[in-house]
Amino acid sequence: MTGDNIEVSSHDNRRQVLYWRLLANLFDPEEQAALESASLAVVEDIGLPSALLDPKVSVGSTVQRHPELAAEFDGLMVPGTDATAEPGDDDSEGASDDERRDRAAEVRRAALVSKVLLNIYATGSGTVTADQLSRWQSDAGWLERALGCEPGALRGGRPAQGGEGRGESPYGTGGGTTPDLSRLIPTIGPELGAIEADLVRRMRLREVLADPELAARLTPSMSLIEQLLRDKDNLSGVALANAKALIRRFVDEVAEVLRTQVEKASAGALDRSVPPKRVFRNLDLDRTIWKNLTNWSPEEERLYVDRLFYRHTARKTTPQRLIVVVDQSGSMTDSMVNCTILASIFAGLPKVDVHLIAYDTRAIDLTPWVKDPFEMLLRTKLGGGNDGPVAMAMALPKITDPRDTVMVWISDFYEFDRSQPLFEGIEAVHRSGVKFIPVGSVTSSGRQEVNPWFRERFKALGTPVISGHIRKLVHELKTFLA
Repeated sequence: MTGDNIEVSSHDNRRQVLYWRLLANLFDPEEQAALESASLAVVEDIGLPSALLDPKVSVGSTVQRHPELAAEFDGLMVPGTDATAEPGDDDSEGASDDERRDRAAEVRRAALVSKVLLNIYATGSGTVTADQLSRWQSDAGWLERALGCEPGALRGGRPAQGGEGRGESPYGTGGGTTPDLSRLIPTIGPELGAIEADLVRRMRLREVLADPELAARLTPSMSLIEQLLRDKDNLSGVALANAKALIRRFVDEVAEVLRTQVEKASAGALDRSVPPKRVFRNLDLDRTIWKNLTNWSPEEERLYVDRLFYRHTARKTTPQRLIVVVDQSGSMTDSMVNCTILASIFAGLPKVDVHLIAYDTRAIDLTPWVKDPFEMLLRTKLGGGNDGPVAMAMALPKITDPRDTVMVWISDFYEFDRSQPLFEGIEAVHRSGVKFIPVGSVTSSGRQEVNPWFRERFKALGTPVISGHIRKLVHELKTFLA
């Protein structure tokens, strides 16, 4: 079989044609007629639909028309799942039937992989519609499935299933022909976020929000929420109402996940100063029997119990004050959203007094709305620089009992020429007895970038910057407040 003088008779050549077409479409806006016709011949010959070659057709639409393909996309790009056949002349008489089947499967896999990657990365230019954004978000979900991730996990930074990288190179194949992506997956989420943010910027978002039908097609995501928060002061009427509805949907979805994580975090220690409640469910049967063994009557073969023992179930619930200070400058949007929601969840716990301060070059006390993250977000104003001492001046009066206070400071600590004053303030707070927790960021992906000057000093102070993943912050806070 040939396509415009491109020889595609062997399985190896077919696979190469499909990947060369993928690269050409990603890096060269001019259509390569020979590669297009050759690729069409390949997919038709192996029984796949031609829609796999059209980036305007979503993966979901393709699967809807050809449901038998759904299972093939699941785990399609999981490291270590490739056939182990080595490239070679698969049409030679020496090739076994198994080798031919393996190479044929690699060609089919190449067509499916190309479809997913092309739909994700070939986003074109110009204005983006609500349907196009929705289609891209759906395709991002299929990429997650192909990489063996849970829904939403790529942009959440959780690793896909599969082993660690096995080669010296981060692109090591581990014996297969598809690169081992286990080392690359942590970087894919932020890349997807950047692509989605670009799509959102290219939308006529105000026009979309003004049309309830178009607004209903939007799926809330961090990129979209960031844009809405930046533009909220320019919206009114129906557009503002639709923007608020999208923000609330996103807040509710994230809050549900975080609430589950808080509930799963470590519980408080038993408070043995509180007498156990004398009810049947707290009865310690083993201890009761052991303590009453001296009352055993061999003649009657009966144990007389003159004292019952009960288990302690009360947990220590000493009132705690949690002060969260979060940088709301332009680079910290993800942290701002996550922290407002997280603070509201902790504010709902018994005997936890939560205060929230957001800052850039000015500081704002969001404590009055701490139980309503939606209202807190509407009162933020993203952007600007960093002036930590301004936030510290607002936070210090909130410290009434240092030994009973935890201060979480979320920032990249790239200060506006005031690094030394901020660190001196933090050092004084820490030495007063406050539990100080510096966090590089609180993102879904766990990425963090921290000013090296601050990182080294926090480490020397005995308060190293914790990982930026929100699950670790949840655990750290719950352990201290328990």
